[in-house]
Amino acid sequence: MSLFEGMLLVFAGAFAGFVNSIAGGGSLLIMPLLIFMGLPSAEANGTNRVAIFIQNIFSVAGYRSKGVYVFPFAIYVAIPAIIGAIIGSNIAVDIGDKVFNRILAVVMLVVMAISIFRPSINIDPSEIINKKKTWMSVIVFFFLGIYGGFIQAGIGFLIIATLTSIHGLNMAKTNSIKVFVILCYTVAAVIVFYLEDKIRWEYGLTLAAGNSVGAWIGSRWSVGKSDKLIRLILLVMVIALSIKLWFF
Repeated sequence: MSLFEGMLLVFAGAFAGFVNSIAGGGSLLIMPLLIFMGLPSAEANGTNRVAIFIQNIFSVAGYRSKGVYVFPFAIYVAIPAIIGAIIGSNIAVDIGDKVFNRILAVVMLVVMAISIFRPSINIDPSEIINKKKTWMSVIVFFFLGIYGGFIQAGIGFLIIATLTSIHGLNMAKTNSIKVFVILCYTVAAVIVFYLEDKIRWEYGLTLAAGNSVGAWIGSRWSVGKSDKLIRLILLVMVIALSIKLWFF
């Protein structure tokens, strides 16, 4: 890895971490960037998981330090997500580069459309975690795990939508569950990609350093700020990168 590539990954990682703190969807930028830097799609996918893993260690610790956690519910939904992620990761390592790139291009556009133009969800203001709704989430999180293991990009939006619509959880609890589940299934994904030799550790660790810095800055800056500008910037970049992935 050249000095230029290292600097590019640090800055891109910082921006992705910042975006994740403000609006989510940082992997929508990192995945195509790694592919454009010459990594095969499976290696780009696996390498991105290193940064995701390290970033979420700090996120989980941060929420716990503030006393925000939802156990044992978080464990209940993390287990099926881990199983799903093993399935999704194995699919990802076997799929061809061209097919994966086109799937990623479509996913990027769909996720961005949902995140920007998403309709408001009318939920019961009371938090409900009962047996019936927990089983609903267990089933949904299995499929979310497959998606997360396969491609990762935009998984945060899907988890938030699931927890708020089914259980009516506030955003602090929702995000604490989200980062815990992503941390857990990312361990499984990293193992799968590692066993298949699909991780470029020098890229992943450099990217993780940037992610951590960006997430710290973004989390402090974002208090009381609007995320409209960030979403607009992200939308323009995602459209351009999707066109590049599909046609070139």
